[in-house]
Amino acid sequence: MDALYTTVWVSSLTPIAFMLLAFIQASFSRDAVDRIWSRMVNLSWLAFAAAVIHLLVLSFGHLFSNEEDLKRSVTSGWLAPSVFGAVVALLVQFLGTLIAVFSTRYLQGEAKQQSYISGLAGVLVCVQLLLLADHWIVLILAWALVGVSLQPLLCFYSDRPFARLAAHKKRLADRIADLLLILAALTAWIEVGSGSLSDLYAHIEQVELSFSLHLSAIFLVLAIILRTALLPVHGWLIQVMEAPTPVSALLHAGVINLGGFVLISFAPLLDKAFIASGILVVFGLAAAVLAGLVMLTRISIKVRLAWSTLAQMGFMILEAGLGLYTLAALHLIGHSIYKAQAFLAASSMVRHTKLAIMQGSTKPTAWSIIIAPLIAALSVFSLVTITGQVWPIWWTLIMALAWSPLLWIAESNSTYQQSRVTDLINGLGMILVLTVLAVLIHKVPLGLSDSPRDTLGALTLTGMFFLYLVLAVLQLWPERLAVWRRSVYAGFYIDEYFTRLTLKLWPTDWGSTAWSGLRHQSIKADASRDIEATDNVAKGDSKA
Repeated sequence: MDALYTTVWVSSLTPIAFMLLAFIQASFSRDAVDRIWSRMVNLSWLAFAAAVIHLLVLSFGHLFSNEEDLKRSVTSGWLAPSVFGAVVALLVQFLGTLIAVFSTRYLQGEAKQQSYISGLAGVLVCVQLLLLADHWIVLILAWALVGVSLQPLLCFYSDRPFARLAAHKKRLADRIADLLLILAALTAWIEVGSGSLSDLYAHIEQVELSFSLHLSAIFLVLAIILRTALLPVHGWLIQVMEAPTPVSALLHAGVINLGGFVLISFAPLLDKAFIASGILVVFGLAAAVLAGLVMLTRISIKVRLAWSTLAQMGFMILEAGLGLYTLAALHLIGHSIYKAQAFLAASSMVRHTKLAIMQGSTKPTAWSIIIAPLIAALSVFSLVTITGQVWPIWWTLIMALAWSPLLWIAESNSTYQQSRVTDLINGLGMILVLTVLAVLIHKVPLGLSDSPRDTLGALTLTGMFFLYLVLAVLQLWPERLAVWRRSVYAGFYIDEYFTRLTLKLWPTDWGSTAWSGLRHQSIKADASRDIEATDNVAKGDSKA
């Protein structure tokens, strides 16, 4: 038992120790920046190896001890390693290491590389600590320090006004989120008599959820909504594109996903907090619908990736609100991998987009738009039935609507395009692969269990059907939505209102003396330049 206890804790804390060393050497070393980078990369790989060992210890620890002894060995009242936390820690450390390697080349010749290295190492230290948190104090401090460590990375190009503005808006959102987390902790702590999250979960299993715990759950989900940059505080996530590309990859592939991890960790509380779950569904659905529409009007690769992140965060929060924690975990892992690759290979995406434009119009046929949901629903339902997986019918229909654009068949018959039969086969293949992954994730022993909420599921299905109708109209009769195009392009100006409120509540000299006029002129100029180009690009990317 003592050996198991020691092994678990040494393997869980070793990645933090390696990244803490990286942070210290980057903060205080006077060596050449190349040597500092070399040590950072080497320590990152060592931390990754330690994270692999930690996951193996947790995954196979039951072979050397019974479940109860293993559970007690990984719980200290302050920290508590878990299999799911170890998977996310391994993923974050791997992506962080790749970003460090990429940054050594990307930032060659740039000033302030040493502060960049310390900031990157500091973010990884705090994220690893947060993934072990089993106490309100550890959770709040670790998450706050993630934001503090990220600030110098966001403002790496300090001469860019919008980079400073984005960092300022994120700082305000983070401080409000900190306050909400503190309120959630206080209400739960007073009710349970302990700040330990394990004690909170044990308390919830024994009694009905009190008003105080309902209130704590509401404070918690509001804090997570702010941390994941959902509406209406999403603007900084879009404007942070002013930061270096590897910072964008770190933020979109790692840091922003922490909200999903925390929600999944608090599943025992959310299962009994219907109001809090409803808030998640409403905000998640709104973010997914709005961001999905705005994406179709943008042609800048990095900006479209940013709006894509907002849409994916909306879907992940939505899944957690619906009680589908296993699918939310799959979404978290898949989104992290995809976004890291997308940002670090942004130049390839530019080439693919240009090639799509050269191939001409790819407007889908009306019949494919109509029958795609039916074929997708039949495919998903059949595969789920064959595998014996059980989940609500409304979730099958939601996934079918989300994946239906994969089955849209283009009208044009360009020599560059594949045959319609091949397009249909490829689309069906993608849907089958995605369904298989959704089924397989339920077989992985992550320690997660779902609690589907049918009432909220019906609301979500209605919202997804509305989004599909809008996409169909946009593809078939784009002129009917022309009056809305400029507003959609600007995200219905939600961020502009929030920015004015931010500067009113917390004024700062971000580099502009005429925010309203400058921003409005910028949007008008960008929209006028991009409106015509987005007609073809949006249609060409509808299957993406």
